[in-house]
Amino acid sequence: MKQLDNILQLGIKELRSLFHDTVLLIAVLYSFSFGIYSAATGISHELHNASIAIVNEDHSPLSGRIIDSFMPPYFRTPKIISIEEVDAAMDSGLYTFVIDIPPEFEKNVMAGRQPAIQVNVDATAVSQAGIGDGYIQNIISGEIREFMQGYRNSPSLPVELLMRVKFNPNLTTSWFTSVMELINNITLLSMVLTGAALMRERERGTIEHLLVMPLTPFEIMAAKIWANGFIVLAATGLSLWLLIKGILTVHITGSISLFLCGAALYLFSTTAMGIFLATVARSMPQLGLLFILIVLPMNILSGGSTPRESMPELLQFIMQFAPSTHFVSFAQAILYRGAGLDVVWFDYIAVALIGVLFFFAALTRLRKSITLVM
Repeated sequence: MKQLDNILQLGIKELRSLFHDTVLLIAVLYSFSFGIYSAATGISHELHNASIAIVNEDHSPLSGRIIDSFMPPYFRTPKIISIEEVDAAMDSGLYTFVIDIPPEFEKNVMAGRQPAIQVNVDATAVSQAGIGDGYIQNIISGEIREFMQGYRNSPSLPVELLMRVKFNPNLTTSWFTSVMELINNITLLSMVLTGAALMRERERGTIEHLLVMPLTPFEIMAAKIWANGFIVLAATGLSLWLLIKGILTVHITGSISLFLCGAALYLFSTTAMGIFLATVARSMPQLGLLFILIVLPMNILSGGSTPRESMPELLQFIMQFAPSTHFVSFAQAILYRGAGLDVVWFDYIAVALIGVLFFFAALTRLRKSITLVM
């Protein structure tokens, strides 16, 4: 009971220290509010109302068909401009796409010469530019093909392929990006808070104050884990309820309580990793560099950004030993597909085992660092 009381009191001390650290407090508030909202609303994987202008130097029926083929909701109504206006319009950002149909385009198509159409793209709109360029190529190719055939037709196939999206029928980007951003922020903030807490103790010299008290390294480490993990878990629950479900109206299929239980296990792993990195680094800048080397691969390769199935098999095997891989797996299964404990139990156990390994590794490193200080 004395040990539990020490852990509780040390944890309360960690919470007070965090609330007096304005920078970290702002980072937590921003990451679980505006950070998630901006990622969900600012990144779109769909083409919607893209601004487009067309330079029609051909003035033929084919060029007219191409102009009429760009319609809402993918594109705004095309603006007809002259060739002299292109540079100024692109420099000022008036249009994302400017298409230049060259003179005698229809004549060259009819003669089988394969003339080229110039498509100018504003590369500063990265997402829209990449997706829209493919749309434009398909639209123009389809119009030319149907013009050469002399009629519009829908090819009759013996088998009709119908695609239905079960858990996100409208393919709404915010439904995916908001939850994935939440998962990434859990990883980042949990490691940063615990690592910075231990590093702050060492840089300010307060670690020596703890050493003269009847405290063990286990109690010091356990207090930092539960206090910082509690902050991140509370912020996760509030962000999930108020922001993701409330403001962004993301449809959460599964049990939020089951997800939070899994998130608590994951926080046990990542907070232990944060303390381990803090025992390796000798200063706060070194700790920041270690976070970049560890957190970025964990977020990118865990399956939240790209499917793990598209990665090399060796990389898939290596990432099985990262807790973020299993966290992303059961988080997507619970929140998107409504999976229960009978489906995600293996990932729960994997996260717990990895957390235990990192906990004892960090505890061993902490004991050695404290021995060196003494």
